[in-house]
Amino acid sequence: MDPELDPKIDAKIDAKIDPVLIGDCVHCGFCLPTCPTYALWGEEMDSPRGRIHLMKQHVEGTPVTPEMAGHFDACLGCMACVTACPSGVRYDRLIEQTRAEVERTHVREPRERAVREIVFSLFPYPRRLRLLRPTMWLAGRMAPFLTRVHPSLGAMAALAPRVEHRQRLPRLVRARGRRRAVVGMLTGCVQGEFFPQVNAATARVLALEGCDVLVPAGQGCCGALSVHAGRTGQARRLARRTISAFRRAGVDTVVVNAAGCGSTMKEYGELFGADPGFRVTDLSEFLAELGPVARRHPLPLTVAYHDACHLAHAQGVRAQPRELLRGIPGLELREIPESAICCGSAGTYNILQPQAARDLGDRKAEAVGSTGAELLVSANPGCTMQIASAMRRAGKEIRVAHTAEVLDASLRGVSL
Repeated sequence: MDPELDPKIDAKIDAKIDPVLIGDCVHCGFCLPTCPTYALWGEEMDSPRGRIHLMKQHVEGTPVTPEMAGHFDACLGCMACVTACPSGVRYDRLIEQTRAEVERTHVREPRERAVREIVFSLFPYPRRLRLLRPTMWLAGRMAPFLTRVHPSLGAMAALAPRVEHRQRLPRLVRARGRRRAVVGMLTGCVQGEFFPQVNAATARVLALEGCDVLVPAGQGCCGALSVHAGRTGQARRLARRTISAFRRAGVDTVVVNAAGCGSTMKEYGELFGADPGFRVTDLSEFLAELGPVARRHPLPLTVAYHDACHLAHAQGVRAQPRELLRGIPGLELREIPESAICCGSAGTYNILQPQAARDLGDRKAEAVGSTGAELLVSANPGCTMQIASAMRRAGKEIRVAHTAEVLDASLRGVSL
């Protein structure tokens, strides 16, 4: 059934805060040391159990106050608390429901409202992002001026990556050698426009491992940024378009190379009450399951692997990327201290909450620097921009690559 015609599709994404899920929390405190904002400020209301207490107050009749909204906005949605919780509390679902409720009922200050409109009128739309590409080289210079206008605008400019030339992918990338699988590939919005080399590397790696790769036209943004911010109407529109694009392509497996996108797409059925009709899998998860056939050439590199929160905590994918990297001859993998603590990217968090994000980014940069690695490997574009920016601030610039780029270099026998 087409998702636009399914009457159940709006049911769960528009759900009110679920009191049953709230009742699962026994306030034990296991979440506290894993929560980035509690680590920064030590405030109970800026911990998962504190925010759940505020959710309970609202469900019982307390209106969303500016202070309450501020505590919800300060949450990164990193899901480290979900990993740590012994009671299985669905904080991921609770914070999404709560943010949707905040967006429905809370009136923000005009400047904050304007910044949010800029962010969500820009980032989920690849064509609009494409218009920014010729001006990206100016972003760093403009950051101090834009910070004076609004801290969020300055943060947006400071995070801007050095964009490579656009790389157009064909609609079909054929398998090299014997075909082992046929998959669809999400190109994404930020990934596709700011990191086109990652998508190109992803397609090559899949093809070299024996996959026909379909890249459907018209797929656009998956809706992850909007879901995580409580903008349910926009999320629904974007997700429907993506679902329709992959259904038309006729694939039963969609490979995703951005952690936040994969996390949301795996929840399409739960979010919308309708099966999208295909399986969603992270690139590293899919490759580990498929098994290697292509020859790995040596890469003599020391690599620090960063666990993106929406890959490690939300999807539970931790071992597979490390397994793939360790399978490359000559590559030495080094672990980052406090790997479970968020880098501060968290979708649009580093734009909407710039000071907290900066503090977390500096903390992550120090941890990455302590490894002495030559290369930082991440599986999410937001994390890549966030950590690279923090490393520049610390005067410790490090090369950054996606897991797909490292594998691509090894499979093709080229330097990275």
